[in-house]
Amino acid sequence: MTKPLDATVTDIETRLDNTDHEALRLWLRLLACTNLVEAKVRQQLSRQFDTTLPRFDFLAQLERAPQGLTMSQLSEQMMVTGGNVTGIAKALEGEGLIKRRPDQKDRRIFRVVITSLGRKTFHQMAEAHEGWIVELFAGLSTEKQSELNDLLGGLKTGIQGLEIQTRG
Repeated sequence: MTKPLDATVTDIETRLDNTDHEALRLWLRLLACTNLVEAKVRQQLSRQFDTTLPRFDFLAQLERAPQGLTMSQLSEQMMVTGGNVTGIAKALEGEGLIKRRPDQKDRRIFRVVITSLGRKTFHQMAEAHEGWIVELFAGLSTEKQSELNDLLGGLKTGIQGLEIQTRG
């Protein structure tokens, strides 16, 4: 049986009422949904594969880069510190899922590549991950999912072009 998520931690929008600005209410609804989806994915990765979301993300980054990535590229793409990447790399290397090799152009730099075992393992996790996401979004019809995706795409574009004015 699945353990319920702690609503006080994941449902931050409950702090609001009808007098709060609609944009703030929307922001917290998006954040609450993101937190709920992420928590469910973390639970499933742990339960089915005895792994973590950062390890899954690490392998996903390498799967998209057949030539491998440097540790700093991994850190940048995953938006985590170099120390976090190093710890994950050591564990995955110990399990035979990745290899670290000196860069051919600069021997001081190591390039991290996914192994065939790592690729196989990642593909199993990615297939399950896709199923979880489909299940989590099943409350919305395909049409509603597409509509929401379009709306969020417009929001993203608008935000990217916006420079927030600071008040002094």
